[in-house]
Amino acid sequence: MDETQIASLLKSSDLFPLPQSLKLSYGTAGFRGDATLLASTVHRVGILSSLRSLKLAPSTIGLMITASHNKASDNGVKVSDPSGGMLSQEWEPFGDQIANAPSPQKLVSLIREFVEREEISIGGGGEGGEVWLGRDTRPSGEALLRAAEIGVSSVSGCVAVNKGVLTTPQLHWMVRAKNKGLNATEKDYFESLTTSFKCLIDLIPNKLESSKLVLDGTNGVGGEKMEVLKGYLSNLDIEIRNTGRDGGVLNESVGADFVQKEKVVPLGFGVNDVGVRCVSFDGDADRLVYFYLSSGEKKIELLDGDKILSLFALFVKEQLNVLDDGCCRLGVVQTAYANGASTDYLKGLGLEVVFAKTGVKHLHEKAAEFDVGIYFEANGHGTILFSEDYVSLLVDKRKELSEGSDECNAVSRLVAVSNLINQAVGDAISGLLLVEVVLRHMGWSVQKWNELYKDLPSRQVKVEVPDRTAVVTTSEETEALRPLGIQDAINGEIRKYKRGRAFIRPSGTEDVVRVYAEATTQEDADSLGDSVAQLVKSFLGSS
Repeated sequence: MDETQIASLLKSSDLFPLPQSLKLSYGTAGFRGDATLLASTVHRVGILSSLRSLKLAPSTIGLMITASHNKASDNGVKVSDPSGGMLSQEWEPFGDQIANAPSPQKLVSLIREFVEREEISIGGGGEGGEVWLGRDTRPSGEALLRAAEIGVSSVSGCVAVNKGVLTTPQLHWMVRAKNKGLNATEKDYFESLTTSFKCLIDLIPNKLESSKLVLDGTNGVGGEKMEVLKGYLSNLDIEIRNTGRDGGVLNESVGADFVQKEKVVPLGFGVNDVGVRCVSFDGDADRLVYFYLSSGEKKIELLDGDKILSLFALFVKEQLNVLDDGCCRLGVVQTAYANGASTDYLKGLGLEVVFAKTGVKHLHEKAAEFDVGIYFEANGHGTILFSEDYVSLLVDKRKELSEGSDECNAVSRLVAVSNLINQAVGDAISGLLLVEVVLRHMGWSVQKWNELYKDLPSRQVKVEVPDRTAVVTTSEETEALRPLGIQDAINGEIRKYKRGRAFIRPSGTEDVVRVYAEATTQEDADSLGDSVAQLVKSFLGSS
């Protein structure tokens, strides 16, 4: 780095001093916190994004300003790699270092060391860097986006491109498309989804009249973008509530996170919606859950990420069964938190079910090992990954088949699904469209879908401990390897309950061990959870 570059970094960093006592860590959600404290963080992530783009030149990187399901006064920032996936984990420690650097001088020193170690060429007449910026609808987003722009531009040869208000999955999709040499505007995103959706609707054998869907837009960007999508679609009967235009507050008693955790209707829904198919997005529209009211009470029947995964797996497997050529390895990826009833159902379909460590990036990596890999967390975040080789095989195969034959239709459906679903990241909008297609294809109501299996009652307990690192688990987090003997003790408790299952895992951020337990009754699940929590205390002590 030459003196001019150092001066540029120092000058821009002086504009965004680090607030006292602020300490942040880059995780699956990027950096998040009180929006009034984040300008320095976002500015520094802008610098990181430029360096990432130069390292991988010629590649475009994405930078998204959002705090997803957090309260409206919070905000956050996260980075998209050229694939449209999350920032490489190898760069996360550098992100932590520069976000927490106490002074511009220390910041520049860290950057200088990193640039030398990674052999990143800055301003040497080589390929420049490009960072695409997006933000959600939070009031703080505009000023933070400006901080990101200044950070990006402080690195010689790098340009920031403001893509405006987007959902997180839209930005990831656009970055992926750009780096694949495809058309990559927001309009292209909508056209790709609607073309695939219409294709799948046209392939439904026995078309029935579709009933209305009601969307809880969580007073955020997802509802806003669904309003735009409605203009592209004539074959989706959808009513959008909680758009944010009626004075509602982002994520306040609305949204997928609220609905999934509280299991009650969001604001704006009530007795007139009994039996109606409903869906909630989260704050940046990368998660969705379905629900319906079975009575006039506020309590709902929830169809979470496990139910969405099961629906998608059933549909994809049906198409593969028609082809019956054994060319496709289909896999389903869950975490240990997936309800045991869903796992049993999927295995009963003859599907290969594997477990990954908690966190979307781990599920995504595992799903990418299959020709077609489907993953979802219970919170409604997930997608379907198709390998490029398998999609190419399908496209070639379709040329050999008779138009309108069952095999040709099955191939066409799979190709259309690969274009409809967002393969970069979980996407509530594309997920909603695929759920609606599959329900119509099956001729199912939301109630019929909910009958696929009945969730086992579960209990989660948080145990404070002196040192969470004393707990070491298998990579799937389903069994504890340390402390020695604790897993045998847990197994002894599990055996006391019908369909009992329990595991422990250390928190990634605090000295807490999390306990999950399930059994055939709520009473048994509670009892098992409490007894495993007691084992944690006896083996580790309690703080």
